[in-house]
Amino acid sequence: MNLKDLVYIPLALLTLPKWGGKKREGWGERFGKIDALPPKGERRRVLLHAVSVGEVSALRTIVPILIERGLDVVVSATTDTGLRRAKELFGATCHVRRYPLDLSWAVERFLDAVQPDAVALVELELWPNFVQACVKRGVSVCVINGRLSARSFRGYRKIRPLLKSTFASLAFAAVQDEEYRERFVAMGVPIEKCVVAGSVKWDNATIVDEVPGAAELARSLGIDRTKPLIVAGSTGPIPGSCEEAMLHAACPSGVQLLCAPRKPERFDEAAAALPGCVRRSKTKGAQPTPSGTSDRFLLDSIGELRQAYSLADVVVVGRSFGYLYGSDPLEPIGLGKPTVIGPAVSDFATIVAALESDRGIVRATPHTIAPLVSQILGNKAFATDLASGGRRSIRRHQGASQRQAQLVAELVIRVPGRGPQSAV
Repeated sequence: MNLKDLVYIPLALLTLPKWGGKKREGWGERFGKIDALPPKGERRRVLLHAVSVGEVSALRTIVPILIERGLDVVVSATTDTGLRRAKELFGATCHVRRYPLDLSWAVERFLDAVQPDAVALVELELWPNFVQACVKRGVSVCVINGRLSARSFRGYRKIRPLLKSTFASLAFAAVQDEEYRERFVAMGVPIEKCVVAGSVKWDNATIVDEVPGAAELARSLGIDRTKPLIVAGSTGPIPGSCEEAMLHAACPSGVQLLCAPRKPERFDEAAAALPGCVRRSKTKGAQPTPSGTSDRFLLDSIGELRQAYSLADVVVVGRSFGYLYGSDPLEPIGLGKPTVIGPAVSDFATIVAALESDRGIVRATPHTIAPLVSQILGNKAFATDLASGGRRSIRRHQGASQRQAQLVAELVIRVPGRGPQSAV
C-alpha cells in the first residue's frame, strides 16, 4: 500500500452513493485477479486500454494494423459493457482482459499476468499507480487518440501538482487536435513528445450503403419501409424531460421515429416517452411485428444501432440537446444519412466543426428541430447534399489510425531484447 492507495480508499467511500448503486461484474478482476496470458515467445506484447464502449470501438482500425505487424495485442476495458464489446470485436484475434482499479496491489497483479512490453491508453485514462508501476518495470506508456476536454482540463488542472509527473512519464501523446495538445502540454507532457495525429474516429466511419441485419431489424420491429423514418441514436435526458419526448413531439405527422437510448438504465423512461412504441427487447426471437402496428420504436438492445441507422431517412444524434456533451455523429454520416445534432457537442467539438465546415451536418436546438427535420424530409436535394458533404468530410480526415499505429509499433520495437524487427 502506498500514499495514493490511502487517498483512493476514503475517496471511494465518499463517492459510494454515486457508484455503489450500479450493478457491476468482475470484482475479482477489478482487483487484478485475472488469468495469466500465455507466454509471448519472441513476439512483443502491447496492451491497448480503452475505458468503455466508445473507446473500445475506436480501436477497430488500429488493432488489425498492429496484428499485421507481428505484435501480440492485448485489449483491456474498465466497464462491463466495454469488456463485452472488446470480446465481440477482438476476442478471436487478441487477448481481452478487464483493467484493474488503480490500487497498487491490483495493478501489480494485473501487470504480472499481462507482461506487456508497452502500453497505449486510449484518449486519456492516466492513472498514477498504473503509470508508475509501468515505469518501474521499464514498460513505456503512451496515449493514443488523446483527448482532454475543457471541463476535464479544469478538473485536472486543480490537481496538476499531483498528476504532473504522471503526464511527464508518457513516452508520447498522440492527440486529436491542437487544442488538446496545448492542454496535454500544460498538464506536463513535454512539448516534443506531444503530437497532433488526428482522430481515429474518422477511420471507424466506414462508408457503405448497406448494413447486414438491417432488413431483419425492420421486419422484427414492424417498421414500414414505405414511410419516412427518423432514427435518434444515443439519446439521453434534457432539463425537465428527455430527448425521446422532445423528438416524439417534433416528429412530423406520418413519419416514424426510432430512439436508441445511450444507457440501458433509461430504457423504461424512454419507452414511457414514446407512447405505444414497439420495444426491440420484446421482439427478439419472436414473430415479426406486422408493419403499421406502431410508428414509434425503441431500440432497447445493445449492438444494433448501426443497423437502425442504415434504415433512417434522417438521423438525430442524441445527448446533444441538454446538459450532456454530445455523441459521435460519424457512423450515420458514413452510412450516407443526412444528420442533425444539437448544440451541446463539447466531447466532439473538433469533429462537428470539421463536418460543419464541409456542410456535412446541421445543428438544431429543441426549438428548431421540428422544422429542420421537416425541411430535410421534404427537400430531397438538401438531404442529398447534406449526406454527400458528410462523406466528403470523412474521406478528407481519414488516416489517423495508420499514423498512430505506426507510433505505437515504433515504441514497442524499441524494447530491448525481443523481435521481430518487422513490427515497424
